[in-house]
Amino acid sequence: MVKYSREAKNGSKSCKAMGVDLRVHYKNTYETARAIKGMSLRVAQQYLEDVCEKKRCVPFRKYTGCIGRTPQAKEFKMSQGRWPVKSAKILLGLLRNAESNAEFKNLDTENLTITHIQVSMAQQGRRRTFRAHGRVNAYMNCPCHVEMLLEEKEESVEKP
Repeated sequence: MVKYSREAKNGSKSCKAMGVDLRVHYKNTYETARAIKGMSLRVAQQYLEDVCEKKRCVPFRKYTGCIGRTPQAKEFKMSQGRWPVKSAKILLGLLRNAESNAEFKNLDTENLTITHIQVSMAQQGRRRTFRAHGRVNAYMNCPCHVEMLLEEKEESVEKP
């Protein structure tokens, strides 16, 4: 059993998905995950497919160094954005996995919302690159762990 950083309020009305040591950039995946948090399952899937086709961008809010500006980021009241296709495809795969977990638990997949999504750094891979004058430098990669929690929206009941 893998431990998640947060548990659902109602375990019978939620589903989970997790990816460990994913070979995608941590920073790109962090920003992509932050963009889809709070979206419904179908809206998030459509958004990530649009990112893969470069119709909509992912706004970069935290890791903004050397990020170019694009008019597509105006949708989020930002100016900087990119199209991290690899991160979007990985998150689409995790959403597909969470959807199949929801179907297994007999949940309504049209009514699911991403309530929790977390991206954390994994152990870096070590390689080396050879420089001039016989020197050697590190050549690291930055994989990540992703966990997500989807819950069914509760129907609001009016007080009589």
